[in-house]
Amino acid sequence: MPTIPWMPGPAAGSATADAGHVVVMASKLRVASLLDVPRFFLLSLVVWKQVRSAPGVIGASLRAEPMKKTFWTLSAWSDQESLDRFSRSDPHARIVSRLRKVMDGSVFVFYPVDHDSLPVAWDDAVARLADKEAGR
Repeated sequence: MPTIPWMPGPAAGSATADAGHVVVMASKLRVASLLDVPRFFLLSLVVWKQVRSAPGVIGASLRAEPMKKTFWTLSAWSDQESLDRFSRSDPHARIVSRLRKVMDGSVFVFYPVDHDSLPVAWDDAVARLADKEAGR
């Protein structure tokens, strides 16, 4: 499974983030068809470039399982407001809108972690996503 390792963002060393808890967002994104995978993958790289420089991002990582039509994101943010501002901004918002019709399901989890626990472990994020997907 190809993984882009944890990359620090602009807020990685900020005093606000160092003060305690940060907001982690993990997602599991599935596309409906293998034919949609290349387009999804290319557009996800555009969003990756945006997230790497987004105000408030402390760090992020991506995983791709293209043959399973599944993509994963993991990011930490200084606060929920920064994450919300990113999700509403372009190109992210525009790309999400364009890809909505080819998606076969998405699961998102948001949870606080202590700044000292970064980078977040993929195993923990995947387990949280599986729990949410199973309705636990």
